[in-house]
Amino acid sequence: MQSMDRNTVIGFVLLGILLFLYLFISSKNSRELQVKQQQYTDSIARIETAKKKAAAELALRAADTAALKIDSNATGWELATKGLEKFQTLENDLLSIRFSNHGAQPHEVVLKQYKRSDSSLVKLVDNGSEGISYKVMTGANQTSEVADLFFQDKGVQADASGNQVLTYEVRGNNGETIIHEFVLHPHSYLVDFNVKLSGTDKLLSQQNLNLQWNVDARKQEKDLRYERQQSQLVLVEKDEYDYFNLVSSNTKKFEGPLHWTSVKQQFFNSTLIAKDKFDAGQVDWTTPSEDTGSLIVSAKASFQKKITTGNSAVVPLQLYYGPNDYKILRNIGVEKMDKIVNLGQGVYSFVRPINQFIIMPFFDFIRKFILNYGFAIALLTIFIRLVTSPLVYTSYLSGAKMKALRPEIDALKAKHGDDQQAFGMDQMKLFREAGVNPLGGCIPALLQIPIFFSLYSFFNSNVALRGQPFLWADDLSTYDVIAKLPFSIPLGFGDHISLFTITAVLTSFLISVYNANMTPDQNNPMLKYMPYFFPVILLFFFNRLPSALTWYYTVSNVITLILQWVIQNYIIDHDKIVAQLAENRSKPKAKSKWSQRIEQMQETQKKMQEMQQKKGK
Repeated sequence: MQSMDRNTVIGFVLLGILLFLYLFISSKNSRELQVKQQQYTDSIARIETAKKKAAAELALRAADTAALKIDSNATGWELATKGLEKFQTLENDLLSIRFSNHGAQPHEVVLKQYKRSDSSLVKLVDNGSEGISYKVMTGANQTSEVADLFFQDKGVQADASGNQVLTYEVRGNNGETIIHEFVLHPHSYLVDFNVKLSGTDKLLSQQNLNLQWNVDARKQEKDLRYERQQSQLVLVEKDEYDYFNLVSSNTKKFEGPLHWTSVKQQFFNSTLIAKDKFDAGQVDWTTPSEDTGSLIVSAKASFQKKITTGNSAVVPLQLYYGPNDYKILRNIGVEKMDKIVNLGQGVYSFVRPINQFIIMPFFDFIRKFILNYGFAIALLTIFIRLVTSPLVYTSYLSGAKMKALRPEIDALKAKHGDDQQAFGMDQMKLFREAGVNPLGGCIPALLQIPIFFSLYSFFNSNVALRGQPFLWADDLSTYDVIAKLPFSIPLGFGDHISLFTITAVLTSFLISVYNANMTPDQNNPMLKYMPYFFPVILLFFFNRLPSALTWYYTVSNVITLILQWVIQNYIIDHDKIVAQLAENRSKPKAKSKWSQRIEQMQETQKKMQEMQQKKGK
């Protein structure tokens, strides 16, 4: 029996070994088969790639042969109209520009250091979305657009300064020539564009250069609608900066010297600069009526320049493709280009100095030590609140005085009932006797409005915030999304919910509740409930704003709540305020002219009310 058990065990062990060997050999054969199949697949792929490469080389040789045939059989304008499109690329560490010999102009412009919301690189010119052209005479009673001509690529050269110089040339039938020269500088978003004309009497009608510049600005940010709202046409005409919003289609004509024109998007711009200035021109722009597709605006500009330098002329132009960065534009050497960055313009231009000389320098100082932009914004907020703290204290002190007078104000209400006129007169008398300014709490708050508008401009235009994450926000330059709605709520709310907006609204509501408990009851129902309506209005207004701004507003509100609690409970002595109000009443009062006028108005209104009541009876 034991022998049988031993044989059984040995048999199972042998079977196990045989099974293991079988599986090992089978697995090895399977792996070898897979390797052979992969080798076969790779061989087929290499053959297909070689075929495609050979086909491409054959097509290129055919194109070159055709080009040579054209070169050998055509000259002058015939050659310029029958050429083949070829491309040439210039690059530095900031830009990659692909030029086309068809029109001798940029065909694609890529910003290497900036990405779109879909992680692809920002393209300010994509597949010829921007075009430059002007008419030249190519025969008797015949003109052609330069954009339709095929230029000869004269190659790229490097000068002593490290600049890359690309030259295109077209020769006419009678010796006239057109040269487009592009110069790309190291570490620069600015491209020199020199139009060199020889034989202008044969090329231009009455020596007038009529240059066309067409720009189709495409979406770069997450929110097409908001980006369009922030986009503008900006220019310098007669040495004066001007701007036009692009929310609707329009036309702008100018007759004075024009230095430069820019199609500015929220964070980037394409600008055409005339070093010698254009004489006159017009810009037409069309804005899509619906927030669909990717088109921000389509702009068509025409510029006039009188050639007065004889039979040969050089028109020095420049092209800027880059970010709306204040420091870059300020140091680029083109007058007033830093104003492209909206730090405050129009009726809000008074906040621009606040941004230039206070907000920006301090924020840049913080950024030297704090790498995270969210924490830098929080420190900026603390700095602003410290600077404005005297105003806050004055406001809270006025509120404390009003609170001390609340019992007497309530007594006046009970005394006069529905007679608001009499109540108002006695209330003003009470304020005057106690030495309390009823507007004392409002004026400091009003003085803080410029700060909010300056920060609104600053955060909306700060390109450095693009792509900077903080907490749950992926990008501080646009709104954060914690929930996507299956529908869009009107009045600017949109189809998402921003958590920073929620925190800003909730903290604003807490401030409203706190202030309502600190001030006397309002007789006007609208004024009574306005503090509670205001946060609701903010909910719709803030939901599409950059999360940097709503984060700032949240931090500012939290600081406000803390300051209110500390000042009211540890700094302001309410018993001392009551004693001071009593002392003020004992002093003789001289009525100010303002108080006299208010009393006269109240007396007049009271008499009119009494007369109306008598007529009614």
